[in-house]
Amino acid sequence: MSAPIIEARQVSRWYGLVMGLNHISFDILPGITGLVGPNGAGKSTLIQIITGQLKPSSGMLTVLGHTPWNHPPTLARLGYCPEKEALPEHLRPLEWLTGLGLLSGLPRQQVGPIASASLAKVRLREADWGKRLGQFSKGMRQRVKLAQAIMHQPDLLVLDEPMNGLDPMGRQEIATILKELAAQGVHILISSHILAELEPLCRNIMILNWGRVMATGARQHIRSGLTDWPEQLTVLCEDPEGLAALLFEGGYLLGFDAHQEEGRLTFRIKNPQGFFPQWASLVRESGQAIHEIRSGNRSLQTLFNKVTHS
Repeated sequence: MSAPIIEARQVSRWYGLVMGLNHISFDILPGITGLVGPNGAGKSTLIQIITGQLKPSSGMLTVLGHTPWNHPPTLARLGYCPEKEALPEHLRPLEWLTGLGLLSGLPRQQVGPIASASLAKVRLREADWGKRLGQFSKGMRQRVKLAQAIMHQPDLLVLDEPMNGLDPMGRQEIATILKELAAQGVHILISSHILAELEPLCRNIMILNWGRVMATGARQHIRSGLTDWPEQLTVLCEDPEGLAALLFEGGYLLGFDAHQEEGRLTFRIKNPQGFFPQWASLVRESGQAIHEIRSGNRSLQTLFNKVTHS
């Protein structure tokens, strides 16, 4: 078993009378770990403690074997991509990264090539390097933020909601970049309020809610207990009402919501174990083209209900 990258023991953080984190203890192992929770769960507070921006009100947290608060050698080994951004809109990406590199102590002769290599690594097209940051889309700005976080080749990369504002192709590209970094030995902690964004990417998942750790461990372990739960699917098809009628006649539905104009059917399944082996034949029987299927069982709320027994 590898040593934990981050260790927390009975960590709490208070904001006056408001508790941001409530006596949480956990270990984060090497690799890519997903930090999942709804808005207000305590993710940002925890990330700020990990990156040395906040000091715990009580308890102990170490990163790479040291307390990050007021410890520059540890902070120098971290890369951080915050959720909020304040990019200078009048600068170009290479200018911005070069300036940050100089401020962080990179040699003047090397900072330009390092900045260029970082932009290339995050797949920002060289044709866009001449544009000002104010002209960039949300996805392009996310790439620039990621590029600055990896310029100094950190041992641990902490990303706060890096998928926000990205289209599906952009999310896939960012996921590919993160997998490449992990293969090179970089440990990654990535937060999101959407479990489906992180599940294909992360080896381990930690779920926060109300400032407490609700579940932690390998993603397969956390989701293993969900298989006996009623599934919810959303299907985009030609005739959602016709498909709903077919499923209802077969006795598969607990409930459904059909939107004929949008071509969308959302339904809950009475017997998932019996339904899914028949799903392909049911689609053929309906004679419809199914354009997209989304699993509601991948939603964060379903997982929360399971781990909290609510």
